Parts: sequence; structure tokens; C-alpha cells
Amino acid sequence: MEPLENKEQREEIFSRVVRAGKRTYFFDVKETRNKEQYLTITESKRRFNNESGKFFYEKHKLFLYKEDFEKFARGLNTVIGFIETGEAPEEEGIVIPTPKTDPITPEVNFEDLDSASEKSEEE
Repeated sequence: MEPLENKEQREEIFSRVVRAGKRTYFFDVKETRNKEQYLTITESKRRFNNESGKFFYEKHKLFLYKEDFEKFARGLNTVIGFIETGEAPEEEGIVIPTPKTDPITPEVNFEDLDSASEKSEEE
């Protein structure tokens, strides 16, 4: 089995770092064992721990796979457009759904997800 360091180096294909105020974003293209590429987006923010008196980095990571790129980009551009103009765009006569009317994305209660996983573990 190869060390984790070598595995990480082998998987990383391309990277871009974006410093934006107090946050840093890392866009990393990586490759699976099957040679399929995917994108990881990592947000890193420096935080201070009052108890230990030391700084640490809080990181949030998103994995985006090739088959989802187009839909993700379209959704991102739509939301950015809304923020910039304040108007929900219409695409080919279809109004972009709002969270209240979106039939595709049901309202998710994360507490419900925990209880559902507990039930499946019991079975």
C-alpha cells in the first residue's frame, strides 16, 4: 500500500488558490483510480480558539463530479445573476423555482436524516 503523501500527489492534476479577504479558496482537480477527474472546492478560514489561545484553520470541502459540472455552473450563474440584479431570470419561458416552490429540491431537515440513519442501523 502506498503512503498517503504519494497518493495525494498522484491524484492532484491542477490547482488554483484564490485569496478573498479573510477566506482562501482552493480549487483542486483530482483523479480517481479509474482516471476520472473531479473538482474539490475547499474554503479555508483562519479562526482563533479562545481556550487554547491558538489559531487554527476551519475548512469546508465540496466534491464536484464531472457529470454535474454543467448543472452546477448553470445554478451558480443563476444565483449570482439574481444577487447582482435582484431579479429571478427566466430561461426559455421557465421561471427559475424559488426555495418555496422548487419541486426538485424538497425542504430537508437534517435532524430527520439522523433519525432515518438510526432506523436503518437498527434494521
